[in-house]
Amino acid sequence: MALITCKDVSFSYEGNVAVDGLSFEVNQGDYLCIVGENGSGKSTLMKGLLDLLRPKTGTITMGDGLKQTQIGYLPQQSAAQKDFPASCFEIVISGRLNSRGIMPFYSRIDRMIASAHMDQLGVISLRNKSFRELSGGQQQRVLLARALCATEKLLLLDEPVSGLDPLVTAELYQTIQDLQRDTGITIIMISHDVHAAVEHANHILHLQNKQLFFGPTAEYVETEVGRRFLRKGGDF
Repeated sequence: MALITCKDVSFSYEGNVAVDGLSFEVNQGDYLCIVGENGSGKSTLMKGLLDLLRPKTGTITMGDGLKQTQIGYLPQQSAAQKDFPASCFEIVISGRLNSRGIMPFYSRIDRMIASAHMDQLGVISLRNKSFRELSGGQQQRVLLARALCATEKLLLLDEPVSGLDPLVTAELYQTIQDLQRDTGITIIMISHDVHAAVEHANHILHLQNKQLFFGPTAEYVETEVGRRFLRKGGDF
């Protein structure tokens, strides 16, 4: 069942078209990587999926009862975010805010869900540590646990391994793949590394301000655009 359907979608800034003519579906249980060079429209599309930017033309529709408040989002980290003065548990449980409605306090169930996701991602021992004291890889696992607290259906991940060393990068990619396989959650991830994208994702959307390719990863690696970018060495 399609969770997200984009039909003839375009986005523009101040009259300049940033992305044009996107048509694709993301089905329940998919792991989609969005790849492309810098400035190709990846982040613009992500804003559109989050309803932070409205399409100039076309439509984005949610299926299977999915609401915007039920999407887990892991953005690129800024320097200020990395230095945020809160405990890891406070960061993670804040992912439950959208589900609280008008209720002012976290419930016992909220706390159980937050603890379960921290345990799932191997950071339960860090629950009382200050977020700012963690390594980059630990911070990303905490933020991924926070994103999971917001959703049971869909995770949007924007360059989740940016700035991490190669070993931690490989471990986090594997964690994300295991998460998708074990829970069946749908994942849409922006990645600058096309080699990692084809290793882990089952679908690829390649942008260059328009849709160069959308489909199964096995088909992407056989296309001219796929072979060309894989020969470049992986990083856009």
